[in-house]
Amino acid sequence: MQVKEENASLGPEDNAYITGIHKLLDAASLGDPDILAESVSYLAKAASEGHAHAQSTLAFLYSNGIGVKYIDSMAFLYHSFASSSGNYQSKLALAYSYFRQQMNVEAVKLYAELAATAVTSFSSALDSPLVEPVPLNDGLEENKDALRRFRGEDDDDFQILEYQARKGNAGAMCKVALLYYSGLRGVRRDDAKALEWFLKAIEKGDTLSMEFVGQIYARGHGVQRNFTKSLDWFKAALKNKHFSAYNGIGYLYFKGLGVEKINYTKAKECFSKAAMHDDPDGHYNLAVLYLQGKGVKKDVKNAIQSLIKAVTVGHPKAYYQLAKLFHKGLGVRKDLGKAIVLYKMVAERGPWGSLMRWALESYLKGDIGKALLLYSRAAELGYEIAQSNAAWILERYQEEEYCLGESGFCETGERYRRAHKLWWHASEQGNNDAALLIGDAYYYGRGIERDLERAAGAYNHARLQENAQAVFNLGYMHEHGEGLPMDFHLAKRYYDEAVGMDPSAALPVYLALMGLWIRQHYQDSYLVKLLDDAPKFLPKANKWLKNAVLDEGNITLATLFCCLLTVLYLRRRQIAAQAAPLPQQVE
Repeated sequence: MQVKEENASLGPEDNAYITGIHKLLDAASLGDPDILAESVSYLAKAASEGHAHAQSTLAFLYSNGIGVKYIDSMAFLYHSFASSSGNYQSKLALAYSYFRQQMNVEAVKLYAELAATAVTSFSSALDSPLVEPVPLNDGLEENKDALRRFRGEDDDDFQILEYQARKGNAGAMCKVALLYYSGLRGVRRDDAKALEWFLKAIEKGDTLSMEFVGQIYARGHGVQRNFTKSLDWFKAALKNKHFSAYNGIGYLYFKGLGVEKINYTKAKECFSKAAMHDDPDGHYNLAVLYLQGKGVKKDVKNAIQSLIKAVTVGHPKAYYQLAKLFHKGLGVRKDLGKAIVLYKMVAERGPWGSLMRWALESYLKGDIGKALLLYSRAAELGYEIAQSNAAWILERYQEEEYCLGESGFCETGERYRRAHKLWWHASEQGNNDAALLIGDAYYYGRGIERDLERAAGAYNHARLQENAQAVFNLGYMHEHGEGLPMDFHLAKRYYDEAVGMDPSAALPVYLALMGLWIRQHYQDSYLVKLLDDAPKFLPKANKWLKNAVLDEGNITLATLFCCLLTVLYLRRRQIAAQAAPLPQQVE
């Protein structure tokens, strides 16, 4: 989904595509099915003329049933056309589809190409690309704390930090500079502002900023490239014991920039010193020397050791180099599965990852419809956070008309189908909340046919991801014989396991254990009937008692709490009866 302005020099298919995209975004923002229909018409026209971006967008619409009928085969066909014409988003969508189907040969080919493109897009060896995964939700609730931290310059914390910096606080100056330099927490990347704040921090005595100034001069972003100044700043940082600056100096020797000539021996010496101080770039660059045999004897095993150290701290280029080794079987056993996973992590840092930031900014501005559209697009490309965010928006905003379907607004079944598909994909990629919500969908029959056995399977999958709520639900199902054999001992084991995973669930678990005790000791009594007549909803173990709202879980909890009082009374009577003296027998 790429937007350009309409231009007279462009062909008619280009202008049709641009108009179609603008109308698609407007339709999402305004919640207008009529504008959506116009958008589809323009996109279809451009696609029929062979416009790759239009074909890719149309594929996305078919894969979600937005403005057109939901047809997977049409989505695959249009993605194939667009991919063969060089559209990277379609390549990523196909790669992810092949990955899910375990078609490793096809997947690794596309992911390798995309990862190489992503690495090329990284501006220099000193520049680490950043895609911050920001979950909109914490369970079923909005993740307000996380969202607050990603409002960029509008965030209160940022404004306080900037105020402190303007008052002359050197540490605050450096932190503000880092936010601009890295584009963290929703702040737009701005090298010129970063350099300005770094230099001010240095004037106030901050020495950490020296290394970053050296990097900025080496990259030439926000300032004219000057390798001599870069070297001077790196050396100044070293004098102040910022040893990661060794990596910057090593890079200059490796490239022969700002120094007399290329010197691989000195480069190796500098990279080694940086690595000794656990600098990830030092580990990575040392690995490159071993792989290429520059300044050292070529040694794939040593290279792998250095790459693994860089990978443990998330170095994207280290992922890429390691992926290539698994792909080709160099120094390690050939493993396409591992290569795909590593390539995928790099590929998702490519320029198309800007969709994620665009979606988040739309959500923070209150444009929920556009956020849903953009997250749905990124979800199709395989971004797990986009999958869970889009699914959560569909669940959270059921009453609002943000979901555009095949013809008009989403029907209930359409919305649940899309949410279920997204949760399922997110679950496959390790999102334990997603597995839990899939279980809920099967348990309640939301958007799909009710299936207690599949619900239990999904909960067990979430249990393997250490989701306490799913473990609690398995206990509940064993207690009631729903989808699982009735087994009070297993029920108790799961309840105990849930509280072991999440101590904050102690009260709900205790209440459930009281209910289980009633069921064991008064199986045919009115108390069990009271429990069974409670609404058939699974309790929620995640923040159950933070908001006292009578939702699905809290109704059951309220019933259990009443039972707790009864249990305490009955146990007291039972203990009193056992302690009472036996009546004397008449002989």
